[in-house]
Amino acid sequence: MAHIHYVECNTTHAGNFVIDVPVGYHWLLVVTKTPAQFWVNGGLKEYPAHSAILYRPLQKVYYQACTEHFINDWIRFESNEPYISESPLPPGVPFALSDPDYCNKLFELLVLEHNFNRDCKESSIDYLLRTLFNKLWESYFQDDITPQYYKLLKLRTAIQNNPGDYWTVSKMADSLGISPGYLQNIYKKTFGISCMDDVINSRIRMAKEYLIHNAQSIAEVASRCGYQNVEHFCRQFKQLTGHTPRNYQKHVKG
Repeated sequence: MAHIHYVECNTTHAGNFVIDVPVGYHWLLVVTKTPAQFWVNGGLKEYPAHSAILYRPLQKVYYQACTEHFINDWIRFESNEPYISESPLPPGVPFALSDPDYCNKLFELLVLEHNFNRDCKESSIDYLLRTLFNKLWESYFQDDITPQYYKLLKLRTAIQNNPGDYWTVSKMADSLGISPGYLQNIYKKTFGISCMDDVINSRIRMAKEYLIHNAQSIAEVASRCGYQNVEHFCRQFKQLTGHTPRNYQKHVKG
C-alpha cells in the first residue's frame, strides 16, 4: 500500500515559480502541462509540456517555470511497493507522457480518494497508483512522442468514443490542419491501422454489442453505428465477422 501526503492536479503557478529542495523527504511524481526547467545531471534543462519526472526519497528536487505560468499535476507519497521502488523509470530525469489526458484523469481520481474518507480509500488509491505507474512505464518505453502524436491520439480517442459520427478522411485531416494523404500516412505509421479501418472496426465492435444486448432492428443498429445504408453495414459486418448481422445474433445467443 502507499500513503499519500499530498496530491494536486491542474495546479497553476506564476512565471517565477521555483521548487528547490536539496534533500527530498518522500517519493515525488510531477507531471507538467506547460514547459519547465529541471535540474538534471548538474544543470538546468528545459523540457516540453506533458513531461513526467519521478524523484526518489532523499533525492535533490529542483524545477522551475520557464514561461508566463506553470501548470502541473503532482503527488508526494510513501511506498515500499516493488512496482514503485523497483521501477525502471530514471529517477530525477523527465520523460514524455504518451497519454497525458489519461494520466490527468487518474490524478483527479487520486485527489478525490485522498480528500474523502471512504470505506475503500486505501485499496482505491493503491489501484489508481498502480494504473498510473503502468501508464508511466508505457510512456517511458515508447519512442517518438511528439506534439503531432498527441493530436493523433486525441483524434483516435474521439473515433473510439464516437464511432457513429460522420467520419471521413477529409474531415479528420481538416481537424488536424493537414492533408488527407499525410493523415493516412502518419496515422497508420503511428497506430498500425488506417484511420478509416479504425472507424470501421470501432463501428462493428459497437454493432456487436447492440445486436446482442438490445432489441433494436438491424436498420436501427446500422444507423446508430454511423451507417446510412443498411446493405453497406451488412456487407462490412460480414467482412469483419464472417456473419451477417442476423446470423451473428443467432450464433451468439445460441
